Amino acid sequence: MFEHRRDPLLPRRSFYRRLGQSFTLASLIILVSLGVGMAGYHVLEGMPWLDAYVNAAMILSGMGPVGQLQTAAGKFFAGCYALFSGLAFIGAISVVFAPIFHRFIHRFHLEADSDGPPKRKK
Repeated sequence: MFEHRRDPLLPRRSFYRRLGQSFTLASLIILVSLGVGMAGYHVLEGMPWLDAYVNAAMILSGMGPVGQLQTAAGKFFAGCYALFSGLAFIGAISVVFAPIFHRFIHRFHLEADSDGPPKRKK
């Protein structure tokens, strides 16, 4: 997906495009995760959509549930969704920071392998 360490540094414009694609993918991960949580709370707990959104968003952000859970299925779902949400959030953050970290490491390798400043593609 990213250029090899012997390739020249990606131009800034292409890097920003890559960063935008990563941000878009991370946003999609968060939106799908939020949708799964909302559907689970709505179906299993019978919460209205707005309450389901609040509960799913709070768990996804790491704050915890807002409403009281009544059913065993809802409680089981909430536990599984909380575990899933932690991984989804960490995954989304990793997707956003991967191009930044790669560019930093790539520049470091280019400077270590050459005498002058890093070469860029045109």
